[in-house]
Amino acid sequence: MTEVFGIIDCNNFYVSCERVFRPDLEGVPVIVLSNNDGCAVARSAEAKALGIKMGDPEFKIRDLIKRENVKVFSSNYALYGSLSGRVTDTLLSMVPTIETYSIDESFLNLGEFREREVEPLARELRERVRRWVGIPTCVGIGTTKTLAKVANFIAKKRPQYLGVCDLRSSQVREELLSTVPVDEVWGIGAASAAKLAKIGVQTAADLAALDPDNARALMTVMGGRTVYELRGISCLPLELMEPTRKGIAVTRSFGAPVTTRREMREAIASYATRAAEKMRRYKVAADNIFVFMHTNNFNNDPFYSNGASARFAETTNDTGEVVALAVRLGERLWRDGFRYSKTGIMITELLPETIRQPALWGDLDRERRERAWKAMDKLNATLGRDTVRILGAGPKSAAWKLRAEHRSPRWTTRWDELPRVRSH
Repeated sequence: MTEVFGIIDCNNFYVSCERVFRPDLEGVPVIVLSNNDGCAVARSAEAKALGIKMGDPEFKIRDLIKRENVKVFSSNYALYGSLSGRVTDTLLSMVPTIETYSIDESFLNLGEFREREVEPLARELRERVRRWVGIPTCVGIGTTKTLAKVANFIAKKRPQYLGVCDLRSSQVREELLSTVPVDEVWGIGAASAAKLAKIGVQTAADLAALDPDNARALMTVMGGRTVYELRGISCLPLELMEPTRKGIAVTRSFGAPVTTRREMREAIASYATRAAEKMRRYKVAADNIFVFMHTNNFNNDPFYSNGASARFAETTNDTGEVVALAVRLGERLWRDGFRYSKTGIMITELLPETIRQPALWGDLDRERRERAWKAMDKLNATLGRDTVRILGAGPKSAAWKLRAEHRSPRWTTRWDELPRVRSH
């Protein structure tokens, strides 16, 4: 059976999510900001046409936003994650084998379908996702994952393809690869593109024609694989199982500078709680923990940055144990007289939670605490994050919490944020 890959990519995903429940935003310039309403991380086509670039700080484009009536949203990750799940469920209703590559992209195994069915199937997928979820997409098709990604790029950039580009034909590949800049090829970053430019490789077609050994010498083994993939020789299968997690990080910039020890303790406790919750979700446990904090290096405040790590007595994902050790490390790092802008928790050594080496003097009450934390996770998943939380994490309204002044309602995950219709 010939291998055929597809990739379906949601267009301007965060903006499209905001438009699902706000049809009045169609045709209007829209941007979504990063944490603390800092920089533009998603832009509608209309916003891009105004010259707003990815990563533009909000304060630098404030006049443009006001003048052009650009609609601004804070990141609403609960909404985006929920709609991403709906997209995945819709894809699975038509294609049984997929690889979720990111929140807005999925690879598809299309080799299970007859050759003439593939492109019509891709068009039906687009229509079904738009009809069932409300998200516009583009689909790329190829005999390798890399060619599917290139096809997806073409489908996005060229309206004549109506959202679907098929690169299975060698004749079509020969015609189109020469029109794709090499830095748009999957896995070719700015550094690799610069190296390739020095030897005259400017397009995807140039890269496909490069000797694989030369590509490997320039860009490691992945460079050689990319050349083969562009030639239609598959080297990268679908990853049907989630890769084992090697680490977990919870880091946030503060909504307002932290200047007191109490606020820092609350922030560290809150982030450590989130890290423990993530570990339980992925069924892993921590062997050690790293905590850091720093001030803002760009506002002329006195600068301070430091971090510290420690091992647990035994591997754990117990919220109480993770918070206690994180707070102790934070106390060790704290220095009076600074305006802190960020702190974070990093778990860099993870083991399956079923593999646990008990401490010599083990805690006989651990099983009861584990049940309590899992019950808390279930309540928060049902009623909303932080509905139940440890006292040390501070109030929901704490000044250091993330700013999200333009966040839309969490339409799909919070009953209290559903729109209300009143009859008169």
